[in-house]
Amino acid sequence: MAIAREAEPVGSLHEVREAGLDREDLLGVYRNMVVTRGVEERGHILYRQGKIPGSFYTGRGNEAASVGVATAMAQEDVGTPLHRDMGVHITRGVEPWRIFAQYMGRADGPTHGRDGNVHMADTNLGLIAMVSHLPAMLPVAVGAALAFRIREEARVALAWFGEGASARGDTHEGMTFAGTRKLPVVFICDNNQWAYSTPTYLEFATEHVADRAQAYGFEGVVVDGTDVLAVYREARRAIDKARAGGGPTLIECLTLRMEGHAVHDDAFYVPKAMFEKWAESDPLERFRTWLRDNVDMTDDEEDEIQSGAKKLLNDALKRAEDSPMPDPSDLLEGVYASAEDLDTPHHK
Repeated sequence: MAIAREAEPVGSLHEVREAGLDREDLLGVYRNMVVTRGVEERGHILYRQGKIPGSFYTGRGNEAASVGVATAMAQEDVGTPLHRDMGVHITRGVEPWRIFAQYMGRADGPTHGRDGNVHMADTNLGLIAMVSHLPAMLPVAVGAALAFRIREEARVALAWFGEGASARGDTHEGMTFAGTRKLPVVFICDNNQWAYSTPTYLEFATEHVADRAQAYGFEGVVVDGTDVLAVYREARRAIDKARAGGGPTLIECLTLRMEGHAVHDDAFYVPKAMFEKWAESDPLERFRTWLRDNVDMTDDEEDEIQSGAKKLLNDALKRAEDSPMPDPSDLLEGVYASAEDLDTPHHK
């Protein structure tokens, strides 16, 4: 039996406005989702061209979950997005050309060529780079939340993890500490139903990952991760609650990973019928239809968003490919934080 609250879909434009989004905001959310998918589709092309070292990961099917949560964040908040959360980087303002430069290990990427994959973030935008796809970043986000409490700052930390990562001790340790201290942190579980090739029924015995939140002393919420407005509403509620001193929330965004674990994985183990069912709830198409039905998005507006994203990404690819390779003599620059770095919050 489920314990966590199961969120309802967003029903009306009135509800959206009450949540703080106007028509221009809604079109901006759709634009961010389109750009997010476009970045990863072009990343696939770069990989096939041999321009991306190592492997390549995407979050296809997770665009609504990542963009929805990031839209709910305030400027002063911080987050630790993972490899399925490209929409967080885009929504927070990371320029696509810098992401392409990162993919190719160029000097202008967020890690300045020290990494050629998605272990990246721009601290100036309140993002903390992951050290692992696993839940190693949960204690980091909880530590940030503890710092906000000690400094008496009205800021919130957001920590992302996958349902497979919930099996590790880092998850338990982070949530136990956060619940005990009632820290201003929101945990976001990207439940895409496959821990590489292991289905959820072999991962945990509860109906939902969010059912565990009660044991840690805070609320658990399950939301349809393909519904960007429902994700935004629940993330906004949880963030506002944390900022007001109400403690953590665990939000489980239920999606399906619409591609393999990484580019080398053809996901043969996922039943075809499952892919077909979830394709009917494609996040971009679902929100596009909602915008057409509820805010009268016109053909011209949609064409402007699509063509604008295409131009943005084509220009970004060219700029990234013109970016130089890193200079070995700069290897240690930026690896260790200076006193000035530590004393300057990202939002000031």
